[in-house]
Amino acid sequence: MQRAPKLTLNNGVMIDQAGFGTYKVPAEDAAALVTSALELGYRHIDTAALYGNEEGVGEAVRNFTDTGHMVREDLFLTSKLWNTDQGYDAAFRAFDASMDRLGTGYLDLYLIHWPCPARGLFVETYRALEEIYASGRVRAIGVSNFRREDLEELLSATGIVPAVNQIELHPWLAQEKLRAFHAANGIRTVAWSPLGRGAVLADPVITAIAAELGRTPAQVVLRWHVQAGSIVIPKASSEDRITGNLDLFSFDLDDAQLAAIHSLDRGHRVGSEPSEVN
Repeated sequence: MQRAPKLTLNNGVMIDQAGFGTYKVPAEDAAALVTSALELGYRHIDTAALYGNEEGVGEAVRNFTDTGHMVREDLFLTSKLWNTDQGYDAAFRAFDASMDRLGTGYLDLYLIHWPCPARGLFVETYRALEEIYASGRVRAIGVSNFRREDLEELLSATGIVPAVNQIELHPWLAQEKLRAFHAANGIRTVAWSPLGRGAVLADPVITAIAAELGRTPAQVVLRWHVQAGSIVIPKASSEDRITGNLDLFSFDLDDAQLAAIHSLDRGHRVGSEPSEVN
């Protein structure tokens, strides 16, 4: 059974560096897939209100703890507030609704899913998250898809530095300047779509390194992330891929391999531009 190492967030909470993402996991499949991930060694599960699968994720977590496989404190669970729930009062309602669906008692991490800058609501939304954090119902709070200018506005107007910023990040979109800003301000980088929705796996540079190491292209890309200090949350739907995506900590990429992957950065997004999401 694989286990990911833990990293420390800026408030002292520990988070597994490799987690299981549930974006586009159908509601009817979520409980079974998350159960498989937990059985195969994952202790970090990422979901969101948008995904429509919080009930299944919560069911898997509750069943796994109720049957004695682990205690709730061994698991790190993240969810996110959707765009239409931004605003101070709406954020409390959104959090309560997510907790009702999950049924897990508390969350380890709660994020604003997108900044939606045209709405102008992310600061007051985050202030609600600060109050939820103070209440003890969530162990850490943060953001997702925030640009540097969004983070600067948030940091100047609120009191708690986000524990993480979850961003699109893969070899074709390395986000070096934003990651450097995170590091300078004590914000952990979490990579969503760490495999570029699979597109980067066919890149000749990646396939050549994979062949050289006897690893899969996905393992090579995910190893590049973790050696950079990022947290990864790939989604997978087969046991082999679920297991393989966690088997990242028994090999290293050398300097030449890291440089070759670094050279692939072309600023290419597979997801939405944050400034355009509202």
